[in-house]
Amino acid sequence: MRSRLQQAGLVLLGAIAGILVSVNISAIAQKGGEALPIEELRSFADVFNAVKQGYVEPIEDKKLITHAISGMLSNLDPHSAYLDADAYKDLQVSTQGEFGGLGIEVGMEDGFVKVVAPIEDTPAWKAGVKAGDIVIKLDEAPVKGMTLNDAVKKMRGKPKTSIKLTIIRKGETKPLEITIVRDKIKVQSVKSKMIEDGYGYLRITQFQEETTADVVRQFDKLVKQAAENKGDTKELRGLVLDLRNDPGGLLHSAIGVSAAFLPPKSLVVSTDGRTEDAKRKYIAAAEDYARSPREDVLKNLHGSAKSIPMVVLVNGGSASASEIVAGALQDHKRAVVLGTQTFGKGSVQTVLPLSNNAAIKLTTARYYTPSGRSIQAKGITPDVAVEETPNGGSRDRLREADLERHLAGTEADKGTEKDPAKPAKPQQGKNGKDGKDKGSKAEEDEAKAPVFEIASKNDYQLSQAMNLLKAWQIMKK
Repeated sequence: MRSRLQQAGLVLLGAIAGILVSVNISAIAQKGGEALPIEELRSFADVFNAVKQGYVEPIEDKKLITHAISGMLSNLDPHSAYLDADAYKDLQVSTQGEFGGLGIEVGMEDGFVKVVAPIEDTPAWKAGVKAGDIVIKLDEAPVKGMTLNDAVKKMRGKPKTSIKLTIIRKGETKPLEITIVRDKIKVQSVKSKMIEDGYGYLRITQFQEETTADVVRQFDKLVKQAAENKGDTKELRGLVLDLRNDPGGLLHSAIGVSAAFLPPKSLVVSTDGRTEDAKRKYIAAAEDYARSPREDVLKNLHGSAKSIPMVVLVNGGSASASEIVAGALQDHKRAVVLGTQTFGKGSVQTVLPLSNNAAIKLTTARYYTPSGRSIQAKGITPDVAVEETPNGGSRDRLREADLERHLAGTEADKGTEKDPAKPAKPQQGKNGKDGKDKGSKAEEDEAKAPVFEIASKNDYQLSQAMNLLKAWQIMKK
């Protein structure tokens, strides 16, 4: 019996090698000059054959191979993944700024779906889903055992249909049930308004294909509004760029937004990985942010964008592309970064299409700010630390360093961080004489505080940004 298994395994080994070649994985391995590990593939073939021969129910070869690829990638880091044909199509559609679903950025932890951030103005955001929420059920189906792609598929669906999310949230004694009606998600990438005479506000909710062009349109709109002011001020005297709760998006859009406010040819971000094409420097030039040099959307940007005093707002929900922009403007001393520590998602994912209309999303490099600081698992530290409320309170947010198997900040950091498989537990307050947690009073005060809403009258961080811009004007006189 064993010899038959071994013979079948050898036959299967050849088939697996053929499959690897067909999906270009062998080419990827050879790019780094490494041969395929024959002994390990033989072990895989033995296991594959044992499952095929002895599992309680018959399983299709395609399903087994797909699960094997998915498991291989998902165990690397939280952002590498196998994308089947549907997931790959969804990814392509979502970068265009319109797709169907709930409107949440999610990851996987301990077999459950964990919310990285709800996208502003989407059904999930309006229903009260928060960063750090752990989804344990979708309708009545347990999430445990699902792949991330399976969970995402279940959350997406036709507009006007509903789904019930059962959520575990820190601070709640029992799971929450939130019913959300799906909708066509149309994310308005850039919003703007005049806060006061002479002071503009630009908010980027996500970096998409048209984000750089939208920044140009919205900034020019602010310039015109300032010129039409009935008072003495006829020009923009200051700008707040709000990147809070921005989960990121497309790299070329982040470079384009940075280029809008930086001198030409300034270094925006660099990447470093194992392959030569993963070692790159991106500058504030059309060749790095425009799909075509002839389509340079910044050529008509108002000239004041390069010199206007700026404050960039960030928080724990600012990730990836938004951290690239904040880091570039901070390193070049072009803006003051105000708020709280950012998420720390500083790794590059390359989408590699496969021959079966699927793809793999593979982490291939780390991002570095112009001064050489690693963003990964660290984030951007604001120049001026300001919490969300006047009493120093901010929401307890999930960050990259809290995710299982997160990539270390740099190669040198490996082994120096906490064990990613065992995230540190939050410290509990010590019991007082009455036996109650001393931290409960602060939690009660936070619960009574007005609901925080970005760009509203009770937006404390925005008000502090405005105070800083006005102080600059006074100092100039």
